[in-house]
Amino acid sequence: MDRVRVSTVDELMELLSDCEDVWDMPDRSGDPVDILDHDRQCAELLRERFPDDEQLQVAGLVHDIGHMLVPGDDAGHGRHGADAVRDLLGDRVARLVELHVTAKRYLAATDSVHTAALSESSRRTLIAQGGPMTTTEIAEFEADPDFHAALALRKADDAGKVIDLRVSALPAWRPVIERVAAAR
Repeated sequence: MDRVRVSTVDELMELLSDCEDVWDMPDRSGDPVDILDHDRQCAELLRERFPDDEQLQVAGLVHDIGHMLVPGDDAGHGRHGADAVRDLLGDRVARLVELHVTAKRYLAATDSVHTAALSESSRRTLIAQGGPMTTTEIAEFEADPDFHAALALRKADDAGKVIDLRVSALPAWRPVIERVAAAR
């Protein structure tokens, strides 16, 4: 299978736009909002909580595009999304996209309250993604320089599933994406 590589902001905007009415689970048994709506909600939450970290915000905006690129690969969707945006948005954004799955495994191992609040779909896919981390994996992840940002993205990911929530339209994110791409 050829991997998708996004090389321009126009290509990324088109890919994100194509995520409208595309769902994390092909049978729509997963999240209650489509990928575009979910990703915009995540980005908006991150903008509110981390207004000075545009890379983190953009990671939130693109974190689930891997579901569209390779439908049905829950375990690999973070890697597919990261590979697609790395050349355009840089290594940190790509790492955060990939780490949002890792952060889910971390929280499943360390935060029973967070884990209990996971959507049914997130609990189901956790097993395919490796299940809760081991003690060794926890220590390695906590030492990662992007540990806190990855957790923030994961928490926004879990919160960004609200039906009919009003958030910024996709074109409003273009200037932010352009700044992140220019600074990569």
